[in-house]
Amino acid sequence: MTSLTTETQKIDKGNIVVVDDTPDNLRLLGNILRKEGYKVRLIPNGELALSGIELLRPDLILLDIMMPDMNGYEVCQHLKAREHSRDVPVIFISAINEVSDKVKAFEAGGVDYITKPFQVQEVLARVETHLKIHFLQKNLLEKNQELKVTLEQLTATQNQLVQSEKMAALGQLVAGIAHEINTPLGAIRSSIENITAFFNENLEHLPEVLQTLSPKAQQDLFALCQQSLKQTTGYSNKEKRQAKRALIRQLEADNFTNADTIADTLVDIGIMEGSSPILSFLHTQDGHKVLDLAYQITSVKKSANTIKTATDRAAKVVFALKTYARYDHFGNLVEANIIEGIETVLTLYQNQIKQGIEVIRNYPDSMPSILCYPDELNQVWTNLVHNALQAMNYQGTLTIDVIYESQNLVIHITDSGDGIPPEIQSKIFDPFFTTKPAGQGSGLGLDIVQKIIAKHQGKIEVKSVPSETTFTVCLPMQS
Repeated sequence: MTSLTTETQKIDKGNIVVVDDTPDNLRLLGNILRKEGYKVRLIPNGELALSGIELLRPDLILLDIMMPDMNGYEVCQHLKAREHSRDVPVIFISAINEVSDKVKAFEAGGVDYITKPFQVQEVLARVETHLKIHFLQKNLLEKNQELKVTLEQLTATQNQLVQSEKMAALGQLVAGIAHEINTPLGAIRSSIENITAFFNENLEHLPEVLQTLSPKAQQDLFALCQQSLKQTTGYSNKEKRQAKRALIRQLEADNFTNADTIADTLVDIGIMEGSSPILSFLHTQDGHKVLDLAYQITSVKKSANTIKTATDRAAKVVFALKTYARYDHFGNLVEANIIEGIETVLTLYQNQIKQGIEVIRNYPDSMPSILCYPDELNQVWTNLVHNALQAMNYQGTLTIDVIYESQNLVIHITDSGDGIPPEIQSKIFDPFFTTKPAGQGSGLGLDIVQKIIAKHQGKIEVKSVPSETTFTVCLPMQS
């Protein structure tokens, strides 16, 4: 058993080709190397060597220089010019011993030079040394290739992970986004129904109704509509209630029995001041008819404005969703506005924010674009905003500061939640660390955030005390 094992080990030591035009030298070298366990192929000239080596794929070549037709220098140059043999080490063995010949051998691509008559131990020592070097280099190349493949796979996995986290966050937002789109759609539908009802019920009879009005009543109607159309200021519900109370007092002082109804109609039209001389029409015989017609006509205008506002709101949500969900497969740096990215995320979270969050924005007056990976930075803002809202249980103040500081763009995202306990602050960026219940967090969000910021050559820090937690992201203006 021992002899078989030893023989197997010898066979595996390496594959060597010996090229020499002298048969005695070939046999001698072949016998020496075979006794040491090498697999040996003997070739008598250079031309056969070039064709045979392509098939044999040796680990080492022993090459004579002085050969007919094609000398060793030429053979070595051809070997080094071919892809399959350029990395195979070549040791020259020759009787010529001039320094110039040795230099020429190394210039041709040889790794060593042995002078004839050679010493057996010297040949074996140099063969063993260069085989070890060759195997180490070969192994290193294989490991480098494996590392390259692994790195490519790791990069792809990281990109997929970022995208998965992004889609997971988007999935959590779907219900809120649907509400943010359905609300303006409902307003649009209601407004269109109002406009359609007006035209269906009133347009055909409008000329006849107008003819029943006196010239003075017609002038009052047009003046009232024009006054309403000029109204561009949007009033809050509180301001409308105050105006209505003032109108009621004015109308009751003028002995109108239905002051509440008239005041309500006037506010809807956009007449907010009871002292306006335009209200003199109410004292005429056709006053109530004029007010009713003005209300119906201005309702069409009000419905049209509602449609415009609702369309803009829905378009804003859809644009934010499209911007957020995109994925840059090319991974190129592009110019982007950081504030626009933050606002995109805030738009998507609007349904959660409006329940009880006050957002304070401290932005600079002008914001230049910076080179970055905008879709990945959107993932950063999403994670930080999402964590802030959860930390406050959707009740509190979210403050976002964007400032310039020493050629850096600094973003502070601060929430008024309970804070992060000191004992875990150093762990929050660790992968798979989470304080959320099972199934509600992967523990990868802040780890991904940190990697994205590092990719931008920036840094992220956290400071937390009760009622104030601030995540600070610092990005160089030129990444």
